[in-house]
Amino acid sequence: MGLSIPHLLVVLAIVVLVFGTKRLKNVGADLGDAIKGFRNAVKESEEAEEAKAITQLYQEELSGELIGKADRTKA
Repeated sequence: MGLSIPHLLVVLAIVVLVFGTKRLKNVGADLGDAIKGFRNAVKESEEAEEAKAITQLYQEELSGELIGKADRTKA
């Protein structure tokens, strides 16, 4: 026994009467801003992890080249 369309409309009407349309609009805008901020934070975190991995690979490659040069100069 789930909620049908008429039940949802009654609940929506009660919510609008209790909170008012202006407050609901503000809540919707705040929720949208929060979701947008969360997505940006996740994206920045992923970019930072990717940059860290690339830096680590570059450092490993560079240290390998330096070790190889040091071995050649000793020989």
